[in-house]
Amino acid sequence: MTASTPILETDPATPALRAASAEDLPAVERLLAGADLPVDGVAEIFATRASDFVVAEDPEHPGMLVAAAGLEICGDNALLRSVAVRRDWQSRGLGHELVRRIVCVAEARDVGALYLLTTTAEHYFPRFGFTKIDRDAVPQEIRDTLEFRSACPESAVAMARPLHARPG
Repeated sequence: MTASTPILETDPATPALRAASAEDLPAVERLLAGADLPVDGVAEIFATRASDFVVAEDPEHPGMLVAAAGLEICGDNALLRSVAVRRDWQSRGLGHELVRRIVCVAEARDVGALYLLTTTAEHYFPRFGFTKIDRDAVPQEIRDTLEFRSACPESAVAMARPLHARPG
């Protein structure tokens, strides 16, 4: 299986992907910290909409999270954040499947565009339709998030992906 191969749900070794629950917060924070990703703001998202995170459980150890990705809704747009796959689970298509699912969640929530910041994966996200943009082009409600204001460094690359055309 290549890094871009989507996970097959029928594979018994495939992690179970599901919407997060409030009880998953400590495990998600540990996963993010282990991947050197910011945890700032994650608790606030979990307090109101934990289900805006998709998590993956180790099939041999139920309850043990091996990956996560989150969506932070900001008005008509959203921030794709906290995409993390535990090192021993990388290169199995899990990150691809998480991002794909978050895009589907955003589309179902009628989000106009997805934005993200990255310090390490600017070459990974174009396969999902994201393009590099100037940070000043990011809508104010996204720039007001904790991730944009302080959790990610100024050197982080901003990227965007339109989802729905809004009537003018």
